[in-house]
Amino acid sequence: MRGGMKTGWIAASALVLASCGGGGSPSSNGGATGGGTTPPPPPPSGNVFSIPPAESLSTAEVGTIIAQAAAEARARNAAATIAVTDRVGNVLAVFAMPGAAGTARVPAAPDGSSRDVQGLTIPSAGAAIAKAITGAYLSSGGNAFSSRTASFIVQEHFPPAPTTAGLESGPLFGVQFSQLPCSDLAARASDGLIGPKRSPLGLAADPGGFPLYQNGVVVGGIGVIADGVYGFDPNVLDRDNDLDEAIALAGTVGFEAPVSVRADRITADGTSLRYTDIEYTQISNVAGSTFAATAGALVPVTGYYAGASLLAGSAYGTEASGIRPSTAAEFSIRDAFVLTNGAGANRFPVRGGTDAGDVTTPLSAAESTAILEEAFKVMSRARAQIRQPLDSRAQVTISLVDTRGRVLGIVRSPDAPIFGIDVSLQKARTANFFSAAFAANELLAAGGEVPQFVSRTRTFLGDPNALGGASGITNRAVGNLARPYFPDGEVGQPNGPLSRPIQQFSPFSTGLQSALVLGNLGQHLQFVTGASGTDTPRNCTGLPQIAGGNSRLANGIQIFPGSVPVYRGSQLVGAIGVSGDGIDQDDMISFLGLNNAGVRVGGIGNAPTAVRSDRIVVQVGSRQVRLRYVGCPFAPFLDTAAQNVCEGL
Repeated sequence: MRGGMKTGWIAASALVLASCGGGGSPSSNGGATGGGTTPPPPPPSGNVFSIPPAESLSTAEVGTIIAQAAAEARARNAAATIAVTDRVGNVLAVFAMPGAAGTARVPAAPDGSSRDVQGLTIPSAGAAIAKAITGAYLSSGGNAFSSRTASFIVQEHFPPAPTTAGLESGPLFGVQFSQLPCSDLAARASDGLIGPKRSPLGLAADPGGFPLYQNGVVVGGIGVIADGVYGFDPNVLDRDNDLDEAIALAGTVGFEAPVSVRADRITADGTSLRYTDIEYTQISNVAGSTFAATAGALVPVTGYYAGASLLAGSAYGTEASGIRPSTAAEFSIRDAFVLTNGAGANRFPVRGGTDAGDVTTPLSAAESTAILEEAFKVMSRARAQIRQPLDSRAQVTISLVDTRGRVLGIVRSPDAPIFGIDVSLQKARTANFFSAAFAANELLAAGGEVPQFVSRTRTFLGDPNALGGASGITNRAVGNLARPYFPDGEVGQPNGPLSRPIQQFSPFSTGLQSALVLGNLGQHLQFVTGASGTDTPRNCTGLPQIAGGNSRLANGIQIFPGSVPVYRGSQLVGAIGVSGDGIDQDDMISFLGLNNAGVRVGGIGNAPTAVRSDRIVVQVGSRQVRLRYVGCPFAPFLDTAAQNVCEGL
């Protein structure tokens, strides 16, 4: 949104999207053990994945977490807003200490301007919920990521620091614009205890959000806002004494992430991630804090939490949680988990395409089944990047869509991070959309500044027909065009046509990705703050609605790798998206899974080589730069030493 186009919803106090973050390695404190080391249970007989034991937070435990965080805030002469969620995003409590500010501020752009959601004032409760959801959603039994970890992996350079300019962007660049309040996938408080729930601000990059664990199992997250700023950490070379992070870390005492899986034990491109800049030895002894003796009050948050009492969490993997093991009738591979409506019905059963009339021969149910099964098999053999111990199996969520963006099936491994559910669907829809003949026309029909991104792309590529369906475009290629430098990270080069210029860029304003959902965010803001009684619909973006309702990008777009379009000969018929592990692993699972399905059933497969996005060449000064299609890791499998597994396919 251009600076002069902001409407009255901004003045109200805005719900904002942020990224994710983490760092450091906590020590023990009082009653804290510094994290348990409970090993995962063995897989059931005949399975390759372990199933997380059913653990959940009781109301008493939620009260203890809040009381401990509040005790640390008092010790620091601060007043905080504290939120606790369960693993699937149900808000179990939002607590405001006496004197806690009701709002927080989002930083402006580097040039001082405020585009998209930069420079806004947002509700503190929304910020705290987003941080708690971030800690819960990014974590699993094999990795513990905080909102500081998220900050580390979503910025324009990785690792982010003044001296790292010139390096490529973070591996999860853009993930902050997921779990959106308008998502058609994310459940709402009115849906009961089923998850995964939406976040009022997407995922958060502001330190002060941590996962909560019991016996090595993720059971939720805690989020804190006390310093009045909802931002991110642009410099990982120093150690911050962050108020929000200290208070939130105190809340995790007794619910710490196991040391062995914290972000600082996990590397990406050879760089250790960060979990926290605050050590447990730097916080007060909060053991014995009780909720009944804690000054403050539970506060209602419209659309998220009634505020009447502390709530107990839902045990992940149960019907009530909204994510459970599949039945044999739902999916033949017994390791799979699916999304459920809380009453026994699979929300996204495997089915054939709904786009008859739009394509000559839509995907059949058998073809959809083959794609999802073969991708699941590739995942089951793949070596994880972001999980401990080393040589763990990758765990992801896999989504399949037709050309209308309708879901043809979602399956996942038992302990894949929750964030990947929404993100895998975003990726599938993004690859489908940008590969299709309708992309330019639908973007041109949208409101605000969205149409400008079409002309920018066509000028940038030197192709007046770009975004017209001539190329098979993956999320990796979309990401190439959505970075504030092109090629990615090269300081001094122009921004990609789907990105903001670097002077205007921040994790709160990425370009087309953020511009597409501004109207939804404005409507949701007015609903949460009480300015309107109508919430945003379960349909992101201002793109035209198609037959049956909703846009083709009904949960927004994603701009980091992990998807490929599906073709029948030379015709686009859908796309597959994968999320939950390293981006190269995500790419490989989607690419090889689709290839293997084509070999199995015939007739479908990856885009023809001649039309893949890596055939698109961009003139940059005196040289030519190709877009990418996929990037597959070397020696990726646990059962073979094969290299270059995607080569020649």
